Amino acid sequence: MREIQKNAGPHLRAPRTTRGLMLDVAIALVPALLGAIYFFGIRSLYMTAFSVAVCVLTEFLWQKLTKKPVTAGDFSAVVTGMLLAFNLPVTTPLWVIGASAVFAILVVKQMFGGIGNNFVNPALMGRLLIMVAWPQTVMQYAAPVTVQQTDAVASATVLGTMKNGAESAYSYWQMFIGEMPGAIGETSKLLLLVGFVYLCYKGAVNIEAALTYIATVTVLTFVFGPSGLFTGDILGNLLGGGLILGGCYMLTDYVFVSRKGKILYAIVAGAITAAIRIFSLYPEGICFGILTANCLAGLMAFLYKKHVYGVSSEKKQEEGGKTE
Repeated sequence: MREIQKNAGPHLRAPRTTRGLMLDVAIALVPALLGAIYFFGIRSLYMTAFSVAVCVLTEFLWQKLTKKPVTAGDFSAVVTGMLLAFNLPVTTPLWVIGASAVFAILVVKQMFGGIGNNFVNPALMGRLLIMVAWPQTVMQYAAPVTVQQTDAVASATVLGTMKNGAESAYSYWQMFIGEMPGAIGETSKLLLLVGFVYLCYKGAVNIEAALTYIATVTVLTFVFGPSGLFTGDILGNLLGGGLILGGCYMLTDYVFVSRKGKILYAIVAGAITAAIRIFSLYPEGICFGILTANCLAGLMAFLYKKHVYGVSSEKKQEEGGKTE
């Protein structure tokens, strides 16, 4: 019988390790963390440190209890903890952060086999848990300490204000540097882009997918504006929410072999994000858009499989092959 060697090439190989890649992402997030401390106070640091500690400890304890190889030192749990905190307002109680961190690591990541096997972004699923279980904690956003006159809490983000038809009190420049209400890690687009440039330099990010996602959301929210076609606020939609954080750091880069698969994935995530911003009651759609695309990633990867060299595209031989 003619046998086919299952491990015959070609194979995709990369010199980067998981630890090296995740360390680069953690480093890239540091400028935004420093910005969060400046704009929202030292509690931003406490929140992030607590989220990271719970994520790492949960992963370590679970792997010890189940006698699995301990990967808590590969920085993937660190990145999950940072991104989870970055998606929350500075007023979020620590016990809520702890509960969502345990859920993100234990249920979303480890229950599916650990890093590389979870089918959705753990940090975003942690954020979604909070939106469902404790929605009041993510409905009020503190204004930056640099513009607060009192110990006030803003009732809405810039996108929320725009959705209600009111004019934002914050300029485009303030939105760009981070001086506006929002989740602690999403407001400073300047510092997020500094980190993104670092990831591009290290070759640790898919630039094309990130830009496609951001462009899709920006174009669609402009075309389907609040006052009719082509009336959307381009800069407001680009800078007023978490689009840069989502596109540059949370648009999970699944292992698509095909370039078309990656582009399709980014377009689908962007279209869903834009649709929620435009047609739903929610002013922001990053969480839903990326998580839905995560769930559809397998289908999109199947539709845009790259041809494997050495395998004929003609009709396959009958199972078992032929006798020589």
